[in-house]
Amino acid sequence: MASEPTRSRAVFSTEDFSLLKEAVGVHLRRIADEPRSAKFSNLYHRLGRLG
Repeated sequence: MASEPTRSRAVFSTEDFSLLKEAVGVHLRRIADEPRSAKFSNLYHRLGRLG
């Protein structure tokens, strides 16, 4: 008989998302005038929806 695969453990804790959002926000302010800032802005907002 095939056994069920074990459930994977979460990589990040709930608290990690707020720390990541803060770090991305700081970085976003540093690169605000660069074209890639739009990607970081999107990431910042996605992280806000998580936690």
